[in-house]
Amino acid sequence: MNYIVFDLEWNQSDTGKEPAAKELPFEIIDIGAVKLNSDRVMTDEFNQLIKPSVYHHMHKVTGKLIHLHMRDLKKGRPFAEVAEEFLSFCGTDYIFCTWGPLDLFELQRNMHYYKMPPLGDGPVRFLDVQKLFSIAYEDRKSRRSLEHAIDFLEIEKKVPFHRAYSDAYYTACILSCLKEEILENYSIDTYVLPKTRQDEIHVMFHDYMKYVSREFPDKMKAFEDREVISTKCYLCHRNIRKKIRWFSPNGKNYYSIALCPVHGYMKSKIRVRKSESDKVYVVKTSKFISEEDCQDIIQKRTQARQRQKENKGKNVKN
Repeated sequence: MNYIVFDLEWNQSDTGKEPAAKELPFEIIDIGAVKLNSDRVMTDEFNQLIKPSVYHHMHKVTGKLIHLHMRDLKKGRPFAEVAEEFLSFCGTDYIFCTWGPLDLFELQRNMHYYKMPPLGDGPVRFLDVQKLFSIAYEDRKSRRSLEHAIDFLEIEKKVPFHRAYSDAYYTACILSCLKEEILENYSIDTYVLPKTRQDEIHVMFHDYMKYVSREFPDKMKAFEDREVISTKCYLCHRNIRKKIRWFSPNGKNYYSIALCPVHGYMKSKIRVRKSESDKVYVVKTSKFISEEDCQDIIQKRTQARQRQKENKGKNVKN
C-alpha cells in the first residue's frame, strides 16, 4: 500500500468583488502531493496549478498567504482535468494523508461540483498527520501548525511553507518519522455518509469506540434513533445502564455516562453535524474513564442545569 500525502490551496469569494457560490465556497487552485511506498519512502510527486472558473479575484488573505496571483493561475489547467490526473497518480492501493481534516473534504466537494464520480460509496478512511503528531509527541488533543511540527522534529526547511507541494512534502517528512503503531489512529472523512443503518460506521481504536451514523432529517429524529442514543459496552457488547442521561453543557455536544459492571464507567459523547444536503448526522465516541473523570462530567451537568435555570428566570422576567 502507498501513502498519498497531499495538500490543497483554495480561493474564496473576496467580499464586494464577487458573490460566494453556495455549492463551492472554496475553489481549489493548487494540488501538491507526495507518494510514499509501504516503507514510507518517497517515490513520486505531483504538483499542478488549477485555472479558476468560479472565483476570478484572489482573496486578499489567500494571496498574501500563498504568494499566488490570478496571472499565475491562468497558466493552470481546469480542475476536472487536474483532479483526474491526480487520482491516476494515486493508483489503486493507497491511503490519503493530510495535515488536518479539511483537505480531503474540500477535494470531494470540488469533485462533486464538477460532477466527477465520488471517491467511494461512503466515508473515506485517511490519516490526519496533524492529529497523529499530537498523539505521538503531545497530549492527543492539541493541534499544532505544520511549521511547529517541522521545528519540533528538527527537519530541514528546504522550501517555503504555504504552497500545496511544499506543505505536502513537509507533511510526508513528519509521517515518515512516526512509529508504525501511531498510524493505527486513522480518521474518517464524512463528506459521503453511510446510506443505510447497515452501512453505519462502528470502529474500535486502542482506547475508544467511534460510531458514524447515516443522515437524519433533523436533530430530533437523530435522538429518536436507538443506535444513536444507546450506551453499549464496546468490550463485552452488553447494554449497560446510564448513570447520567444525555445532556448538553453548550447546546452542541451531548454527554452521558454508563456503568459496565465489568469494565467500569464509560463516557459517551455525541456531536451532531450538518451534512452537505442540509440534514444532520451523528458522530459518537465512547471511552472508559476514571471515577474522578466521572465526577467532572457530573459537575458539567450541574453547571449546565444551573445555566438553564438562570436563563429561564431571565425569560420569565422579560
